[in-house]
Amino acid sequence: MKRFFSYLLVLLAMVQLTNAQNVQKDPQAERVLDAMSKKYQAMNAFKVAFTQTVESPSAKAKESISGDITVSGNKFRLAVAGQEIINNGATIWTFMKKENEVTISDNDPDEQELTPNQIYNLYKKGYRYMYAGEEKEGGEAVHVIDLTPNDRDNQVFKIRLHISKKDNSLKSWKMFRKNGNRYTYKVNKFTPNPPVTATTFAFDKTKYKGVKVVDLR
Repeated sequence: MKRFFSYLLVLLAMVQLTNAQNVQKDPQAERVLDAMSKKYQAMNAFKVAFTQTVESPSAKAKESISGDITVSGNKFRLAVAGQEIINNGATIWTFMKKENEVTISDNDPDEQELTPNQIYNLYKKGYRYMYAGEEKEGGEAVHVIDLTPNDRDNQVFKIRLHISKKDNSLKSWKMFRKNGNRYTYKVNKFTPNPPVTATTFAFDKTKYKGVKVVDLR
């Protein structure tokens, strides 16, 4: 699991930016972030279809993959790159479609660099943030917010959020790693309050004929 999140959603790091060193919590940025957080917290659940693009200047490579995630509180169901990750807050199932194998482990937030449902509240603990201006994304005006993690040992040095000026929704975010790699996540479709049940956030092995179960609990 930790390796997976490092690849897909690593969002913890430290930045060395002169302006950020002087601005701990920019009030303008905080107003935008609070409005975004409030929007998502007001929903019982939401579903996001996204595209992840990984750019590696050193290898002169660029790769994009698509996925979707359903979130409800601290629970989520994520499907991407032939994997399905299900977390009900206590247990995590990682299903590898090609291998027809599921690994079961206890949910330990301390062992995960980030869980997908944290992106909307990420700024609230362990981060500085500043307002970096306005841009256009898909013809829509967006606020640009830069997050600066406080942990100097982490390898991402900046997280840039694009937040809609119109409705406070998160349109995309980009992570800048010290090794030069860039990870961009673009929201393609957002569905508020999709129907979810207890089975949404659980793995039913009876639906996967011959699945190999690796229980690490």
